[in-house]
Amino acid sequence: MRVVGVTGGIASGKSLVLRAFMRLGAYGIDCDVLSREVVTPCSKAWWQVVRRFGSEILSRDLEIDRKKLRAVVFRDPEKLRVLEKIIHPKVRAKCVERLEAVKKLSGGAEAEALVVVDVPLLIEKRLQAEFDKIILVFVGEATQTRRLTERSAREGETLTREEVKKMISLQTPLKEKLRFADFVINNEGTVEETEEQVRSVFATLTLTSRPAPTPQEQASQFRQPKQRNGP
Repeated sequence: MRVVGVTGGIASGKSLVLRAFMRLGAYGIDCDVLSREVVTPCSKAWWQVVRRFGSEILSRDLEIDRKKLRAVVFRDPEKLRVLEKIIHPKVRAKCVERLEAVKKLSGGAEAEALVVVDVPLLIEKRLQAEFDKIILVFVGEATQTRRLTERSAREGETLTREEVKKMISLQTPLKEKLRFADFVINNEGTVEETEEQVRSVFATLTLTSRPAPTPQEQASQFRQPKQRNGP
């Protein structure tokens, strides 16, 4: 089983790339989705967050209002660290659970399964050693700013230019992440262009994930079939 990490920056297109890999046959794990799962109402992490940041961050259905929570932690680096200390270990545990499930479903660690894990802070948290390969989804800062603004508007949230810059600045600049990447997918172009790059990386990863044939297997490829005697 080969486990590959996908990372990038906010609004760089990591989810698009993850979905493209899944359509090609890879298993996918989205850590942003897991981060929502671990704080479902009345869960242990939910109570920890509520006790630390107050019930004001809750909507009327008891779900955590991510906009309200973000407004609190993005103004205060220490509060952001506290939130990450609550959330990240539980996300990690869920990710491990899913990797173990894939291992069982695909026949064990030596099977040819490819698992792609979307980890937004992979570089920042120095998790590179936990993955066989690292894929960076890259866009320029201007594109990142525009897409984050447009995405927030679609979700009913209006961000100021300063807020957008602040959100982007909380992560390591994408140009600095390039040196950690085994593969870079440039997401500046069309969806089709990005998907074509994903297909190329997928082909490389699935080819190299197969174990090299043993000498006996290589020899068997050249054995001639036995000649039959008689009719």
